[in-house]
Amino acid sequence: MKIETSFSNIIITTEIQSVIKKFMDESDYSNIFMLVDENTKKYCLPVLEKNDLFDDVNIIETVSGESNKSINTVSKIWEFLTQHNADRYALFINLGGGIISDMGGFAASTFKRGMDFINIPTTLLSQVDASIGGKTGINFLKLKNEIGIFNHPKYVFIDSRFLSTLDKRNILSGWAEMIKHTLIFNQQDFEHLTQYKISNINYKTLNQLIARSVQIKNHYVETDPLEKGQRKALNFGHTFGHAFESFFMKQKNNLLHGEAVALGMLCEIFLSKKLCGFPAQKMEQVVNYLLNTYPKVNIPETDIVNIIELIGHDKKNKGADINVTLLEDFGKIKINQHCRKNDMLETLKWYNTL
Repeated sequence: MKIETSFSNIIITTEIQSVIKKFMDESDYSNIFMLVDENTKKYCLPVLEKNDLFDDVNIIETVSGESNKSINTVSKIWEFLTQHNADRYALFINLGGGIISDMGGFAASTFKRGMDFINIPTTLLSQVDASIGGKTGINFLKLKNEIGIFNHPKYVFIDSRFLSTLDKRNILSGWAEMIKHTLIFNQQDFEHLTQYKISNINYKTLNQLIARSVQIKNHYVETDPLEKGQRKALNFGHTFGHAFESFFMKQKNNLLHGEAVALGMLCEIFLSKKLCGFPAQKMEQVVNYLLNTYPKVNIPETDIVNIIELIGHDKKNKGADINVTLLEDFGKIKINQHCRKNDMLETLKWYNTL
């Protein structure tokens, strides 16, 4: 299945070797570089290496984990490209999850003012979110995605077979972004998605759900490429979610991105009811599903002030105003909603009562 966009060609397939071979046969790159981590090198690269086109690819290996999504790692990527005489007519391939596509896209977009890159996302999170939409970047001073630019991959190749290498926790991390997509789009999509048993995966059906999720995200990207208006709908759950992710990044019990977003959606659906009149019965439906799908995270009362401080660093803020995307109903988005400190405090205390 091919999803037409103004920026990237998105191919959803179960025959990734043949579609990439076709792309490579039709291309004329001076050299090929591929970014992997230790996991995708072990579990995912062998799938592509069945194709002899990858015999001469220069492999750049990095270490997995949010702590390595840094300027230091990007500097090492640039150094590798320089040492191997990369030019702007080379191709950069990101094989991995959201960290790889964010960081690799940023490295490729800035090396010699930009070289073509493609994403081959290998996690559910990256297939429905990080690999699509043109956001690239790295963490800085322990703040999530603090440095980055908009630049779209030339192609995105999605194959759900890669997901068989993931544990349940990582599957659920990506599932959270798919839930978010339905909440901001319409109730019918939400109810259809939540009927699927994510604990007992049928990959053929999941491929169809992935395609629908990509279509929803692409709808907002096409409408507002640089996130000046309606694309901010995709930030639902992320103002609080990024703060949780940054906070727990410093703890022993790190949260995966989707886990933090699920927690953020709980908080922001509460704020949606309080500030925008999101219907109470529908809020209960969403809250019950999220609580039944994701484990409750303990937020000590003494740490609430630290989380509120992190919310203040969110990229979407303007000056001292806390900007948050909320919902008036399923698919009825209210962007640029101002959230006061008392609202945040009340929300976090509400979460602790669940």
